[in-house]
Amino acid sequence: MIRTRTAWAAAALMTATLAVAAVPAEATPVAATTAATACPTGWGSVDKSFTASTAKPLKNIRTGRHDCYDRLVFDIPGAGAGELGYSVGYVDHFYLDGSGREVPVSGGAILELRVHAPAYDPETGQASYPGASGRPLPGVNLTGYRTFRDAKYGVSFEGDTQVGLGVRARLPFRVQVLTDHIVVDVAHTW
Repeated sequence: MIRTRTAWAAAALMTATLAVAAVPAEATPVAATTAATACPTGWGSVDKSFTASTAKPLKNIRTGRHDCYDRLVFDIPGAGAGELGYSVGYVDHFYLDGSGREVPVSGGAILELRVHAPAYDPETGQASYPGASGRPLPGVNLTGYRTFRDAKYGVSFEGDTQVGLGVRARLPFRVQVLTDHIVVDVAHTW
């Protein structure tokens, strides 16, 4: 009887030891943290553009935080990916189209974003996005973001809508065009 209990205890201990050893390394918190910091950095920081335009109005601008980058999204419902154009690049100062008035944007660098879509309904002239010239983007709170520091609405002038994005430093960025969206990601590091 003692031999049977000892055998069962040994078998249970061996099973527990094997179960712990079988847990993959990526399931441990240390490995997960290391994997999260390995981010792509091949985007570059030169100007990026795509020449297309749409009469579909901009409806919303929103942001999001990710492990490797901060994201800004322009929502333009009803616009196909081939209709969405943009111009994105770093500037020394953020000036409003039309008036030329400078708008201060906080951060170590300023990324000027232009989407080739109006922020108003072209048929009625009614605003489709509630941005106010030179003011922070409505509904956007950048508290806790690693890269984004400030986001100011410029104007919607002659079918283009302009935003000044203050970032921590001149960092790599990418622009993606999806159906109904233009997505701008700015990396946390090089």
